[in-house]
Amino acid sequence: MIGATTATCGIAGLATLGVVIRPWNLPEYIWAVTGAVLLVALGLLPWQEAVAAAGKGLDVYFFLIGMMLLAEVARQEGLFDWLAAQAVRWSHKSASKLFLIVYGVGILVTVFLSNDATAVVLTPAVYAATRAARVEPLPYLFVCAFIANAASFVLPISNPANLVVFGAAMPPLLEWLHTFALPSVVSIVATYLLLRFTQRTELTKQVADPVSASHLTTSGKIAASGIAATAIVLLMASGLGHDLGLPTLGCGVAVTALVLVRERKPPWPVCADVSWSVIPLVGGLFILVEGLNRTGVLPSLAELLKTAATAAPHSTSWAAGLISAFASNLINNLPMGLIAATTTQGAQVPHEVTGAVLIGVDLGPNLSVTGSLATILWLIALRREGEHVGALHFLRIGVVVMPFALVLALLALSLVAS
Repeated sequence: MIGATTATCGIAGLATLGVVIRPWNLPEYIWAVTGAVLLVALGLLPWQEAVAAAGKGLDVYFFLIGMMLLAEVARQEGLFDWLAAQAVRWSHKSASKLFLIVYGVGILVTVFLSNDATAVVLTPAVYAATRAARVEPLPYLFVCAFIANAASFVLPISNPANLVVFGAAMPPLLEWLHTFALPSVVSIVATYLLLRFTQRTELTKQVADPVSASHLTTSGKIAASGIAATAIVLLMASGLGHDLGLPTLGCGVAVTALVLVRERKPPWPVCADVSWSVIPLVGGLFILVEGLNRTGVLPSLAELLKTAATAAPHSTSWAAGLISAFASNLINNLPMGLIAATTTQGAQVPHEVTGAVLIGVDLGPNLSVTGSLATILWLIALRREGEHVGALHFLRIGVVVMPFALVLALLALSLVAS
């Protein structure tokens, strides 16, 4: 039993390490899938349980596919280029104003469409804006990555991990806002100030003369309306306590179909440009977490957390928030969110502790380039545009931005809970 536990933990650790550092520049999904296959091949996890574990991610798969379809059809129909021209015009040739505009739009997209949507939908739009403004794109692209995590606990739908961490214990919307409104504001403001500080040199440069905004086609308007309608559908689904995956997929398919029928285009170009590799990545991570759960490691963590929360709930919430934040950067926040859900729900800890864990899982990944699924999606979007961000480059910014924002958000949570 000890040998099986050690082997499972070792495979899971190596697989997640491969996802984080991408040896030989192999895609992230290869490492997650390889680890999952090894667990089954070595008899550490029955294939039936592996299939069941992958099936638990069905809602996440639907959500991601729907968002990627919306993003791709919007890109192909020129919506992002049109939005880019508007952003450059509103900036009045000021890099600081353009930075603030991108950050503000990032907040709205994250809050109402989720942090994954910010990575998938906003990133290509921001890249188009920087091309139109003829400025260095990375300072503005960093906004997409950092705000995707900093604003991801404003609402339950702002991050699918929120729904995973709380599960059936999800508080009503008004209670959620009472708990997380202040920490969210603190997180958003602190992240903006610190991120802007790290990019201060680039933001002194002048933006190019505004380009004339091209006319937005009818199909582009359909794509824009579809994205707005998806936000409304997600809010309604969340308010009714429904999963978000199927509604998002339905919106994505419907908008894509409307545009393709109107333009008389085949679906293959849109489907070919969707980043399908994200799906096996998520599935592999679900299987790896199930392998850890089967060893008894997670139940032991739940018991330890329950004991600590009973003895000192306030101190435990701080410790849990900090540990989950930094652990998310070691193993990615998707498996960390699944682990957190298993342990906090098993331990039946107070909402203050669960809230601190959620802030850690959501905000903590701003430290490293592969800390969250949203940031991995952001990386994939950057590669499509020919941009590359190294782990050390991101870490140099993250080490300035994340720890301060995290401590301030946890402090705000403790003030609300006291």
